[in-house]
Amino acid sequence: MGGREGERAGAATKTIASAAVVFDIGNVLYDWDPRILYERLIPDGEALDAFLRDVCTREWHFQHDLGRPFAETSAELSAEYPEHADLIAAWGPCFSEQIPGPMPGMPALVDELHASGVPLYAITNFSGEFFAPFRAQEAAFFGRFRDIVVSGDEQVVKPDPAIYRLALERFGLEPRQAVFVDDRQENVDGADAVGMTGIRFVDAATLRARFVELGLLE
Repeated sequence: MGGREGERAGAATKTIASAAVVFDIGNVLYDWDPRILYERLIPDGEALDAFLRDVCTREWHFQHDLGRPFAETSAELSAEYPEHADLIAAWGPCFSEQIPGPMPGMPALVDELHASGVPLYAITNFSGEFFAPFRAQEAAFFGRFRDIVVSGDEQVVKPDPAIYRLALERFGLEPRQAVFVDDRQENVDGADAVGMTGIRFVDAATLRARFVELGLLE
């Protein structure tokens, strides 16, 4: 760690009074990889690569994070690629199959924070219609969280300052009370810009060490 990120980390080693932790979900709490679903549906490796590169791309999917209904986006994409209509149609109903499980070490870290009385929240760039069944599937885990702001429901995504401010208001937190964890630097920078303490996620062990520095864990 060096440069600007290192300076920020060094400045944030002081204890934060009355702190809460606000997590991102995808690639922080849970892994996400569309290939997990589609390698079962498209056995040929080259065809699979082409489908995910040219048809159901991550850029296409990010419309859902902004709140566009899957019925609309899938109809548009199927009109452009009618030969792939059945595969496109599987994206939404089978979205949870793109999430193979939690990131290593993160359930234990969340449990430790919860047991220590640290308030837990989340801000996630996630389709509202995809998140609802996934949250129900993982109800025991998400039961530790006091509230979760979902971009698709709000039609605003990180790193737009509006989603952080909306979340802070809903959570009843001042920015200085909130420690925000995300795997994308632009989202960490967005949290820093509104006065939160941003941490770039690398792995559970590194994150736990930062929580100790901040006085959240011993």
